[in-house]
Amino acid sequence: MLVYIVVFDKTSFSISQKLFSDITSFIKDRYIEEPLCFKAARVEACECAPYPSGSLDERLKQIDESFSEMLLRKIDERGMTDAECYKKANVDRKLFSKIRSNVNYKPSKTTVIAFVIALELSLDETEDMLRKAGFALSHSNKFDIIVEYFISHGNYNIYEINEVLYQFDQNGLGV
Repeated sequence: MLVYIVVFDKTSFSISQKLFSDITSFIKDRYIEEPLCFKAARVEACECAPYPSGSLDERLKQIDESFSEMLLRKIDERGMTDAECYKKANVDRKLFSKIRSNVNYKPSKTTVIAFVIALELSLDETEDMLRKAGFALSHSNKFDIIVEYFISHGNYNIYEINEVLYQFDQNGLGV
């Protein structure tokens, strides 16, 4: 794919260069390999992930809200309409309808991040929403580091984020 980026003036070019430089530095500082917890083709207990105690029945009685429930709650807390949120997230109405109608819907990680950006969530809220969908931010993944950079800098412009993701050969957010 050949992509042309048009820069209209020197100020825009210098801002774009500075942003690219900042993100490159941010990635270099955080792009590390996470320790593997696999030995001899079996998973071993890892110090970083302690195994919780209690019976399975006790744990199943304490199920937290789902991704779908959290998303709808956050939309209400932000005073947004559903349409405002999915449009700002660059997500198709049909996909949003599936999420709304199925409390156990399992979205892709990019869909979760698109809603995080639309709702302008903090890093803590982002990590919570990702956990609800079965994901996490990782410093061994460029996509995650770029997203973390934008959130930590309070920049929730999905189009600017997508531009930077594409510059680093990563998938974009939304449809």
